[in-house]
Amino acid sequence: MTLELILFIIFALICAVTSVLMITRSNPIISALFLILNFAALAGIYLLLHAQFIAVAQVIVYAGAIMVLFLFVIMLLRPEKEKLLAIAPRLKISAFVLAFIVLVQLVYMIFVSGSSGSVKANAEMSIKAGTIETIGTELFSKYILPVEAVGFLLLAAAIGALVLAKKKFE
Repeated sequence: MTLELILFIIFALICAVTSVLMITRSNPIISALFLILNFAALAGIYLLLHAQFIAVAQVIVYAGAIMVLFLFVIMLLRPEKEKLLAIAPRLKISAFVLAFIVLVQLVYMIFVSGSSGSVKANAEMSIKAGTIETIGTELFSKYILPVEAVGFLLLAAAIGALVLAKKKFE
């Protein structure tokens, strides 16, 4: 077994365990912390796939910004004061049946179906496509006009938000 396979198994187990723990916890703050751990393990899987940019974006955008938003909403709503809703037994049964169907499909895809042979031919190109250098070169050579347009739109939105906020305070 190679180091990549061992790391993949570790990251996959962390992802699977933390996703189950995230769903089964009754405290939403603890669930959010398990979601952050899940995002970090997913970033590790992206690194094993040589997609450095997606791994960094996963940590910065999801584990950083989105989780701050989730925690802010959780704190704002105060879920401990809400009454727990009783789930109908039919809904629980249908959820278990649907989960079992998805599990059977995953087991079939992993163990029964064969892998495609064209993966090895494009492996070098896909590894090169996920690097930060390649993404930066593409963004600032082929797609410079859309990048600049998005930059100006974000600048206009920030100036508009400042103007609207200044009028409220005066």
